[in-house]
Amino acid sequence: MLLLGAVAMLEPINGYQIRRELVSWEIDKWAHVNPGSIYNGLARLTEQGFLKRHDLVDGAREVAVYEATARGRAELTQLMIRALEEVDPYDRVAFHVAFGMLPLLDQHQVQTSLEARKRALERTLDSFPSPRDADPSYGPPHAVRGLMLWRDSVATELAWLNQTLRDVRSGDLKFAQGEDWGWTPPDDDPGWQMNADREKYRALLGR
Repeated sequence: MLLLGAVAMLEPINGYQIRRELVSWEIDKWAHVNPGSIYNGLARLTEQGFLKRHDLVDGAREVAVYEATARGRAELTQLMIRALEEVDPYDRVAFHVAFGMLPLLDQHQVQTSLEARKRALERTLDSFPSPRDADPSYGPPHAVRGLMLWRDSVATELAWLNQTLRDVRSGDLKFAQGEDWGWTPPDDDPGWQMNADREKYRALLGR
């Protein structure tokens, strides 16, 4: 989902650019993705029909440029919806990936999926014992205290999500493509060059 979504957001994009962008997201630290596996991942997604590779001549060099296919976008949408809606209190990596790619979904879908996650978080929170009601069968006091950390992390996420949903509904949290987010990358951000290359690739592709 991470690699497919990154290509879909930044396409058309070459392999070096996608690797540089993902490394800047520090994916090795929170998503446990080895940057060295990115090129193999691009090849695999291409073989599966989720990406389209274009071999373009850019000046004196040949460059492989990638775009998501219709099949890839459909698969990505399903993966993102599942990651946004399903709750795993012990592993939030998939949710963080999907949330970082909200611009790929329309606002109605984002709101629907976040509301579904809210209900799932409420059910998950109810499944944990409260600190005072923890049955001794859960284990010794220190083990129960550790369990409370998981419970509290769910409660914290629920509070965060409630505020996020309010901001999505009101329009205060802007994420739609083409919308003014009130944010501009700094002048030295590599994204400016990536945008210039994207326009060049589109011209080479006859777009």
